[in-house]
Amino acid sequence: MDTITIYTDGSSRGNPGPGGFGTLLISSKGSRKEISCGFTETTNNRMELLAAIAGLEALKRPCRVMLHSDSKYVIDALNKGWTRGWIKRNWHKADKTPVKNPDLWKRLLAAAEDHDITWRWVKGHAGHPENERCDELATNAADSDNKREDTGYIPSS
Repeated sequence: MDTITIYTDGSSRGNPGPGGFGTLLISSKGSRKEISCGFTETTNNRMELLAAIAGLEALKRPCRVMLHSDSKYVIDALNKGWTRGWIKRNWHKADKTPVKNPDLWKRLLAAAEDHDITWRWVKGHAGHPENERCDELATNAADSDNKREDTGYIPSS
């Protein structure tokens, strides 16, 4: 089983606002792949989720993965078992309110299914080179003129 290290970051200019994500995959042999994409209207949490999804969906076969994110939202939901509770409650939190971004949570869990993943939080904007690179990719994507529509984004009223 190949070992891959993935670094991720999401960005939103305003929250909601234009956003983007950046993902960096590093193989155990040292090869690197960068992925990024910008969106016209989205949220920071959606971009954090899409960054992780993009990294996992780029893998061609089951891998041992160390996925780093500066998003407590993503890392805590997976490491603390929140997603299992949400699934049991039909995508509702313990307080019975709907989980935000269920489309992306479902996609992330599907993308993670075939891999042995360690989810690791890294402090953002703390000089970690790979996290800083992902931040640069995410903000550049958010600021680019070539953005997509986040079709799953539902503005709150």
